[in-house]
Amino acid sequence: MKEITGIVVLAAGSSSRLGQPKQLLLYKNTSLLKNTISQASQVPNTAIIVVTGSNHELIEKEITDSEIKTIFNPDWELGMASSIATGLNELLRLNPDIQKCIFTVCDQPYITTIVFENLIKEHQKKAKGIAASQYAATLGTPVLFHKKYFTELLQLKGQEGAKKIINRFLEDTVAVPFEKGNIDIDTIEDYNELIS
Repeated sequence: MKEITGIVVLAAGSSSRLGQPKQLLLYKNTSLLKNTISQASQVPNTAIIVVTGSNHELIEKEITDSEIKTIFNPDWELGMASSIATGLNELLRLNPDIQKCIFTVCDQPYITTIVFENLIKEHQKKAKGIAASQYAATLGTPVLFHKKYFTELLQLKGQEGAKKIINRFLEDTVAVPFEKGNIDIDTIEDYNELIS
């Protein structure tokens, strides 16, 4: 049996700086969220979970593929850590034997299937517990964690995200280039620049 990789799409934020749900912004004849899901769906042997929070009813309507699971995070306002825990707990409930999980966000428009596949490949090749995307002199999402870090992930608090764990275990992290990973959509100016 092929080993499954979990992919947790963090889509719970309220996009307060944008003034509308960025998950639903139109991009490439689809939405930012659907684009991320579509790229993740093309990676073989994955279990995909979308964590919703703010605007969850609107966002869940976007997800028409029955293979994609959604889970509502009632504590989404507490910050990223609660969404990471919600997604990971649901993934483990559905796939108790899962060995690795990728966390991704839905506002990186240049995400591709290849970015996800490269994380998996480098994780296997370098035998490192963490494979993180590298862009603009930083390491960040999408990021793959081996299950030995699941407890650390579940213990994150408030606004803490994956970066805290990457920085703590740099010696067990492989950097995987994702050239346009630093482009994300936080404001209407970011979005207008993207679509122009």
